[in-house]
Amino acid sequence: MAKLAPGDLAQVLSKLPKQPGENVIVGFESSDDAGVLRLSEDTALVQTVDFFTPVADDPEIYGRVAAINSLNDIYAMGGTPLSALSVVCYPQEGDWDVLGKILLGGQSAMNEAGVVVLGGHSVDDQEMKFGYAVTGIIHPERVVTNAGARSGDVLVLTKPIGTGAINTAVKRGVVGERALAACIEAMTTSAAAASKKMVEIGANACTDITGFGLLGHAFEMAKSSNATLKIVSRDVPLLPETLELIAQGMLTRGDKNNRVYVGDTISISESVSGEMQSALFDPQTAGGLLISMPEASAGEFLDAIVGSAIIGSVSEHDGKLIRVE
Repeated sequence: MAKLAPGDLAQVLSKLPKQPGENVIVGFESSDDAGVLRLSEDTALVQTVDFFTPVADDPEIYGRVAAINSLNDIYAMGGTPLSALSVVCYPQEGDWDVLGKILLGGQSAMNEAGVVVLGGHSVDDQEMKFGYAVTGIIHPERVVTNAGARSGDVLVLTKPIGTGAINTAVKRGVVGERALAACIEAMTTSAAAASKKMVEIGANACTDITGFGLLGHAFEMAKSSNATLKIVSRDVPLLPETLELIAQGMLTRGDKNNRVYVGDTISISESVSGEMQSALFDPQTAGGLLISMPEASAGEFLDAIVGSAIIGSVSEHDGKLIRVE
């Protein structure tokens, strides 16, 4: 299941009337990962919801990935998740043991993060879908949005990309064991430690990489920050076999939708292969955080968060929102 095309969705949201709410710190008008509502001078709610069709054959792993994916939205804002409600779409005639394992995997991941699952809602649906609405807290003055990237910052990605291509290959039965294992490991790795560290070092902006792909989410950061993001494609970490699978056509419609979304705001060097371009647009599940941080703080962050890498930099807006080389 792919997300609605981001460009189409943006057009719909732009027509909705502005809501009253002096305590709304981050609302749907922004392109951030979660909404933030001020409760008091020192406390704000962070809220998000996310669910999707299966991304793993093992039901417990599917549940765990769904939980990690939902929690990532809270962590991308620098928040602390507290509670969750499950969203279940499942066929009435389905195997109830399978659903039980999905719920167990999700609850286990939530509990490991210190989050309690309070309940949820289910719908009879022939196409299985699962996820969570998550609520957390944050100090109103410490919210990390995608709008704070500053010229001179470096861009750090905390996980390799390629889950979209690999999951497509899984559905078509052509994925290798090494690629599958690496994909599952990436999707089930929590962003909690990366979130805590980015707040500690004073990161300027952050977003998690999901359905709009690396370049789609980078576009939103650049646009919100009125800056130009330079992405060095050779420095972007990839999951095993990603480029090979893309060369075999293991892509979703998200590849096309994400390209349309960024339009001509992006410049890609001719030296970047077609396969690599598709990897950069590849929709991700439970992807890493893309963080804009002061260059002086990057070494400390990289030492603390294994697998993270500097993939680019931020400069003053020069007419393009993203430049890929």
